[in-house]
Amino acid sequence: MELLDVQPGQTALDVGCGPGTDLPTLAEGVGASGTVIGVDRDPAMLAEARRRTSDLPAVQIREADVHALPVEPGTVDRGKIDRVLMHVTDPAGVLEQLHLVTRPGARIGLAEPDWDTLVVDAEDLDTSRAFTRYTTSEVVRHATIGRSLARLAVQTGFVIETVRATTPVLLDFQDADHTLGLGRNMQQAIHDGHIDEARGRRWFTSLSEGPFFASFTLVTVVCSR
Repeated sequence: MELLDVQPGQTALDVGCGPGTDLPTLAEGVGASGTVIGVDRDPAMLAEARRRTSDLPAVQIREADVHALPVEPGTVDRGKIDRVLMHVTDPAGVLEQLHLVTRPGARIGLAEPDWDTLVVDAEDLDTSRAFTRYTTSEVVRHATIGRSLARLAVQTGFVIETVRATTPVLLDFQDADHTLGLGRNMQQAIHDGHIDEARGRRWFTSLSEGPFFASFTLVTVVCSR
């Protein structure tokens, strides 16, 4: 958000805004003379975003697929996509839409994980590696999109300003289970025949007994139009 440098009077776009977590911050940046547009296709997420921004007249919530942004071409000054491209059908197509709706000089922020870098500490290292392979090959549609952000942005017509890689560290098992889907995805890996059931259950139980460590790489790209 700091790298986006949102200014008063600008139009800011949050692509895949979800429950609207960042919309109030964007609204503060654009001020009373600016506009914030949040786009998402999930009605439940949009309902929460509307509730969260009900007292912010600068914010507009629009229901749409991000492959067809409901925004006039050449009208956006600042835009962001945070952990959305890894789920969409066509990441390059979404970036092309973003290029279409931004004006010359616009600044865009992209942030996506690279799930090939997921590491989960366990005495059974082979099962941890098998879990990462299953996550990247079966769970996440575009699991390595993080490393591709800069290349895709340039191919779309953006100019790269900043590329950063950070490593979120998870030390609490319950938080990691929620964030990484450790139990949920392991159960599915067992069901799909990728990991032996007894082996998978032993691995998950050992993680819950702690101490716990997991991490992955998050790539942030800031580019301009």
